[in-house]
Amino acid sequence: MPHPAAPAADLDAPAVTQALARFVATHPSGGWDAAVEAEAHRTLLNWVGCAIGAAQHEAVSMALAACQVLQPAPQAAVLGRRERVDMGSAALVNGIASHTFDFDDTHLKTIIHPAGPVASALLALGEHLGSSGRELIDALVLGVDVSCRLGNMVYPDHYDRGWHITGSTGGLGAAAGCARLLGLDEWHTQMALGIAASQPVGLREQFGSMTKPLHPGAAARSGLMAALLAQQGFTASPRAIEAPRGWAQVVSTKFDWSEATHDLGQRFEISMNSYKPFACGIVIHPSIEACVRLREQGITPDLIERIELRVHPLVLELTGKREPVDGLQAKFSVFHGCAAGLMFGRAGEAEFADDVVLRADVIELRRRVNVHVWPGIAEDAVDLTAWLMDGREVKVTVLHAAGSSSNPMSDAALDAKFYQLVEPMVGANRAWSLAAWCRGAAQQANLRQLTALATD
Repeated sequence: MPHPAAPAADLDAPAVTQALARFVATHPSGGWDAAVEAEAHRTLLNWVGCAIGAAQHEAVSMALAACQVLQPAPQAAVLGRRERVDMGSAALVNGIASHTFDFDDTHLKTIIHPAGPVASALLALGEHLGSSGRELIDALVLGVDVSCRLGNMVYPDHYDRGWHITGSTGGLGAAAGCARLLGLDEWHTQMALGIAASQPVGLREQFGSMTKPLHPGAAARSGLMAALLAQQGFTASPRAIEAPRGWAQVVSTKFDWSEATHDLGQRFEISMNSYKPFACGIVIHPSIEACVRLREQGITPDLIERIELRVHPLVLELTGKREPVDGLQAKFSVFHGCAAGLMFGRAGEAEFADDVVLRADVIELRRRVNVHVWPGIAEDAVDLTAWLMDGREVKVTVLHAAGSSSNPMSDAALDAKFYQLVEPMVGANRAWSLAAWCRGAAQQANLRQLTALATD
């Protein structure tokens, strides 16, 4: 039986790999405006908080134990813990930790969580090198730009095929950032991108399991290794991203080359980064916020007969688990997110703990939530109608959820989230010092100051 015809290859694609490599290798330090610089520091703060907050999660402990079987050299820190491992293992474990709570940053245009792969690789390498905070911020901005521009280039077709786009673009972003931190020239950076292009990682089938946070960790490790290989002269195709059998044309049926290179060095994707107020899939956030607002009106679960939600199609596609069996699955359940908002008035990591997910009253409340896809509604919006036991009908509409591009988290809200995650792990004094370090990263002399503060 003949194979179905593949989409026609673009034989005349522009030199995307070379253009991105030149950009990463030659763009001036701090060569962006104050808004981009501020967002880079917010991204770092949020990533550090998420990684430390999940440091003792069983998934992180399991990953660390697996790495220790290899008897790694103690080159780099695991945030929030005493153990030290080799650079690659540190990138892997910190990447896993930063995404375990699903509380990390989101590039809303592509649903990429860009800091996980990029920052995890950079911290491991930068600690080993003794890099400065300025060098870290430069590499973070440039690595995130590569990852998200490539995401823009193939989204949504790539994501619709089942790739977890955070992992599949993250290795390229991590390779770019590490190449910058190593000071590689254009050619060697081009080789690093080429090596990383052969290592996309992440399937959406894994959402709701420990393997989902493995994706940014594995991408961080592969990107770091790609840069180290390139530094030693290891070669790859110089057209590994755009060639007819290269990364983009293999992993997607859409490849808009202009997304990778238009306004390169003028527009920075990190400026469009966003941060989550709730510890779950971002498409649930409008529904949770609507339920929190309902509770703030004095409408408690015992008063509710049923809840009806009108949502964007992605909500049920990504978070339609009606009966989650643990906290990881609950992060992909709009039904549990709504129950948490109604019952507790919040949806932090504690509200996604296994014992909360399995509570009889929470399960019963979840079953009173009904969700309907509604044509034309925005991803960051929801219409909620609550029918009460006394016959009343109450409506709540969220036009732009907190954390969306139209309603971004304030610095104060981001700080509060950071302290909520970090203080229980390292104490109030060190949490304050860590926040201050991240807020002023570009002026800090050495990344080892950060890892010293962040290790248990």
